[in-house]
Amino acid sequence: MIQDIGEGVFSNAFSLEPAKEGDLLFCFRGNDILVTGDENDPLLPLYGQLTPPCHHIFSLGGIGCYISEEILKTPEGYFYVKAPDLARTANDRKTAFAVVTAWQLSKWEQSRRFCGRCGAETERSAIERAMICPKCGLIEYPKICPAVITAITHKGKLLMARNKNSAPGRYGLIAGFVEIGETFEETVRREAMEEVGLKLKNIKYVRSQPWGFSDSQMIGFTAELDGDDDTLIIQESELAEACWFAPDEVPLPSSDISIAATLIKDFLNEHGI
Repeated sequence: MIQDIGEGVFSNAFSLEPAKEGDLLFCFRGNDILVTGDENDPLLPLYGQLTPPCHHIFSLGGIGCYISEEILKTPEGYFYVKAPDLARTANDRKTAFAVVTAWQLSKWEQSRRFCGRCGAETERSAIERAMICPKCGLIEYPKICPAVITAITHKGKLLMARNKNSAPGRYGLIAGFVEIGETFEETVRREAMEEVGLKLKNIKYVRSQPWGFSDSQMIGFTAELDGDDDTLIIQESELAEACWFAPDEVPLPSSDISIAATLIKDFLNEHGI
């Protein structure tokens, strides 16, 4: 998965330490990120090569990572690419995880420039990762939305679905955001009933994953159909189709960066594939 970069490599400890030469610099322009080097293997700029005002966001392998506080015009030798695309395709897993996490923080900072309660301009906290309103005192922390994703099985088959906005043949697992007042397990049951009309049993937690592409924390589960009626009632506002797949029919994930890919591969491994 995208966050599997080695134990202790990533540290999100809060710091006010100023950037020094050789630290990684993340310069965003909306959803674009500034890079240098080869277009087929772009590199993140280093502080010292560029020196905009910036602040610490996390560390990677002991190297400080900083977000530029200015939107830079494209310097000679640099170019902008789509941050989510770079995170999905970077050859180095550490770079991929750093880019998506920095992009998530950048989006949050830009969306919290003004207080949602009184409208005053906010400031970055001097003691923790937060935006503070100096007028009314409202504190805003990074946006993290919990969501569940479930590998649902029945009689040796895996349920997969295609989102209405996904290309034909691109299947995933049943997933959805946790609503107020719900446990994760209740969300698993609700999403299965809403999206495909199924009741579930034997709901078991597998593992979780930070997923900065949608500001999410993905919580992965397995579950089984409760009963013998495997008829699917598709929620047409969300899904284009859903099907039960035998192990040798399961569409393989395009990459291994997501928890969905891990759950699918676990299912295939259980069936010797």
